[in-house]
Amino acid sequence: MRKKFVLAGASLCLFLLVSAACLAGAAAPAGGLRYFLQPPDVEGSPTPYGNNAAAARSVRSGDADIYYEVYGEGAPVFVFHGGGVGSPYELGKIIDGLRGDHQVVVVSTRGHGRSEIGHNPLSLRQKAEDMLAVMGKITDSPATLLGFSDGAYTALAVAALRPQAVERVVAIGAGTLEPGFFPDRLPLAELEKLDRAYVEQMRALAPEPQRLGDFLNDYMAFWHKAKVGRETFGAIRCPVLFVVGDGDTHAPPNTVLEARDMTANARLCVVPHAGHAAFLDNYPVAWEAISQFLNAPLKELERDGAKKQGF
Repeated sequence: MRKKFVLAGASLCLFLLVSAACLAGAAAPAGGLRYFLQPPDVEGSPTPYGNNAAAARSVRSGDADIYYEVYGEGAPVFVFHGGGVGSPYELGKIIDGLRGDHQVVVVSTRGHGRSEIGHNPLSLRQKAEDMLAVMGKITDSPATLLGFSDGAYTALAVAALRPQAVERVVAIGAGTLEPGFFPDRLPLAELEKLDRAYVEQMRALAPEPQRLGDFLNDYMAFWHKAKVGRETFGAIRCPVLFVVGDGDTHAPPNTVLEARDMTANARLCVVPHAGHAAFLDNYPVAWEAISQFLNAPLKELERDGAKKQGF
């Protein structure tokens, strides 16, 4: 049985469906950027992902402008960060590893970084439509999606909503989800107690900083009510790699195993000695699984998936 989280002082970061920074470190700031709760002794990417004017673009999706950046050349990979206090910069090491062989499209989720909040109610469908708007600006061919936490759920929602638009998905830290698992509020004042500098950075990047506190509470209210199960995973037809840390408390391994079993063409990598941010806690293992999956011929993945289903 999946346990609910309880908010208690500095344990706030333990229940958030958010960035890796609660569980592993990031670099000294690049271009003025930092992770939430960034340790000072862990080196991250020199590229300020999420605030790089040289790579910046935007697209209108419904009632909001969605900010994204483009790096490298080759087959596109769309990268979706964690939510709440998540940011593109938390995935810097993975992006650095991808951009040598791929065109990497780094998206700031609605209400995060330089993307607008809009006024539409939050939903997985809205998140998917935002990403499809970005994808449509880059390619009209099936694309590869890589997401962490909130970003992983978004990538899976895109694959379920528009199967023909997605070639394969890497989902890090996302499994089945029942209503009530996450608390219904994320007070900005509590975040400031934990990392005032990061909250100031959030305000500096936000197009409407005065709305940030209300947005974070609305964001958690949405996830508090969210259910993700067979209706999503059962609609996905492309190959999916689920990646989870063996100590993940945001998406416990048993829920990721459930998601894997509900998905027609899926694989699972359990990363040892890792929490929710498996790609930071044990990068070599996570990266090896991700790179093998991304570089495998699609026909091979589809054939292996068919064998799994007994076809």
